[in-house]
Amino acid sequence: MRRIPSTDGITLAVHDLGGGEGPSGPPSGEQRPPLLLCHATGFHGMVWRPFAAALADAFHCSSIDFRGHGDSTSPDIQYAWEGFADDVLAVVDALGLDRPFAVGHSKGGASLLLAEERRPGTFRAMWLYEPVIMAGAGFGRPDGENPLAEGARRRREVFPSHDAAYENFASKPPLNVLHPDALRAYVDHGFGVQDDGSVLIKCRGEREAQVYSMAAEHHAFDGLGLVRCPVVVARGRLEPGPAMVAEAVADELPGGRLEVYDHLGHFAPLEAPAEMAAAARAFFLSSA
Repeated sequence: MRRIPSTDGITLAVHDLGGGEGPSGPPSGEQRPPLLLCHATGFHGMVWRPFAAALADAFHCSSIDFRGHGDSTSPDIQYAWEGFADDVLAVVDALGLDRPFAVGHSKGGASLLLAEERRPGTFRAMWLYEPVIMAGAGFGRPDGENPLAEGARRRREVFPSHDAAYENFASKPPLNVLHPDALRAYVDHGFGVQDDGSVLIKCRGEREAQVYSMAAEHHAFDGLGLVRCPVVVARGRLEPGPAMVAEAVADELPGGRLEVYDHLGHFAPLEAPAEMAAAARAFFLSSA
């Protein structure tokens, strides 16, 4: 894990997930194509481990713990989503990534689009699964409350052990759909051990709720015309949330294309990491 400074006095945790070697990777001595992986709200960079493993023969993968998540610092700030774009650009600059490929899930996809809008030409191509981009009305209730924020505040934060946390999440929605390896990574790297041996979630419920509450405040949709690189906007089943606007986002992107996976839900990159990694690989190879 590497520590990288971002804006607002934040220090980011960045994970080297390896890859780039093997029969279909670059010849020895050549630079591996870099791939930056950006997680959804409430998760962290290590959940990409099974996804990255499926691409290890072709790309060198790195992932971010966004501010307030995982092992990155969590100051008492507003968590406007423009800050997540700051995090993306800070990592690109600190790692010296030259027009990397990028994959983003939910908030991670929105963060990549915000970063590319601010600095066009940063990315070679992006594959985004249900990026949280508002087109017109947001995803909240008519009374203005965000149900995801309410759920985050109610979420259980302490468990007797990592194994107890894993069994809890594996037994009920919404995280029971995650691939076992992704869920194991979420628990093992997303909960810290306390003095009494119990484990405490690193992305605290109130912090996660703040992020959800700020989701409608960014204006990425208005700047999609600035994103000139090829972009896949993928969605799963048509359920309330970002899947409902995926087609509109793809249409607004000059190089946008919609992909539909009706057999999967919002957590598809963590539910079916090998399948989603294969889709991203095919797109990146075609765009290159």
